[in-house]
Amino acid sequence: MQSSLRNYLTVTGGYWAFTITDGAIRMLVVLYFHLLGYSPFEVAMLFVFYELFGVVTNLVGGYLAARLGLNVTMHLGMALQVIALLMLTAPDPWLGVAYVMGAQALSGIAKDLNKMSAKASVKTLIKDGGEFKLFKWVAVLTGSKNALKGAGFFIGALLLELIGFRGALWLLAGMLALVLLITWLLLPGQMGKAKAKPKFTQVFANTPAINWLSAARFFLFGARDVWFVVALPVYLASVLGWQHSAVGGFLALWVIGYGAVQASAPKLIRQRHHGAGPTGRDALLWALILAISPLLIALGLYLEWSPTQLVVIGLLIFGLLFALNSAIHSYLILAYADHDKLALNVGFYYMANAGGRLIGTILSGATYQLYGLFGCLLMSALFILIAAALTLRLPGPDPECRPPGRY
Repeated sequence: MQSSLRNYLTVTGGYWAFTITDGAIRMLVVLYFHLLGYSPFEVAMLFVFYELFGVVTNLVGGYLAARLGLNVTMHLGMALQVIALLMLTAPDPWLGVAYVMGAQALSGIAKDLNKMSAKASVKTLIKDGGEFKLFKWVAVLTGSKNALKGAGFFIGALLLELIGFRGALWLLAGMLALVLLITWLLLPGQMGKAKAKPKFTQVFANTPAINWLSAARFFLFGARDVWFVVALPVYLASVLGWQHSAVGGFLALWVIGYGAVQASAPKLIRQRHHGAGPTGRDALLWALILAISPLLIALGLYLEWSPTQLVVIGLLIFGLLFALNSAIHSYLILAYADHDKLALNVGFYYMANAGGRLIGTILSGATYQLYGLFGCLLMSALFILIAAALTLRLPGPDPECRPPGRY
């Protein structure tokens, strides 16, 4: 038990360090390239490969982790992030759109390798305590990650002001390289490695529960990003007249709060049976509750209620409910996954997650341009209802309905 806790804390610490650099590099790129005169559309395009390569990485990353071990893929992600940070220290004439998109693609690969590996490794470290302990450990890891990504936004902006763009990148790269060395030495080398070498065709999940959950995850995260990524910041700045610093600060605080709620999910979602984790019925219930929030915000906009109070309060409620939904999903994928196919199953699931973020990002800009924030909110509600419908196929609280050998 003591070694499991030590390894869990090591994985969590490494994930925290990576997440801070992930949030910081995004803020650094947005602010610095805006200062260089890039248009908002050009700045947005810098991150397209970051999301696109996440889809491929999660698919292939699970296969690599099953063959090489989660320890290897987690630290490969850290190493690629160090390279991505150092790439951006190049002179300004090198920093064209194509070059920076390439660096961001590398950062996207790094992020999803590290995330998939860290989350999958939690199940390998649970030796006793049952399903609810797994739920708590996953919730803390995921929630703290989201909170620290918000903190990374602040750190990136602060470092840009204090030591400049390249100084910030060198500092972040050095910190992450040191963490990489420490965690590599502390973690067991065979962590998460499959007993039998899987074939590449096995990257596609053949467990129905995992397929349905992955599809639901696709629409759940598409529902968030369809109004959060592009539409909301533009609306706050152009319609409500907020300063850029206020927009960035508010969204960073939202992400921190979102992470805190996610980490507290086991306490907020009380189970009827002691020691039991959430089920497919919990995923359905909380998705239906979540769908109400964007619909109410859209209704308020239609009725011309105070837009500032409506959007701020509505976003806080949406964030709380979305965090609970995400925590349930993050637990269920580990509960459903087979131990010997853990990396493959988790990789496939987070491929769907990345796909949802990608389509949500694209639709956020397109829908906002055509129909405004009102249209984005309706699209968000539609995606959530689709996710809810897909969770109908997930196992319920009856043990006979659950996939054998997955709990």
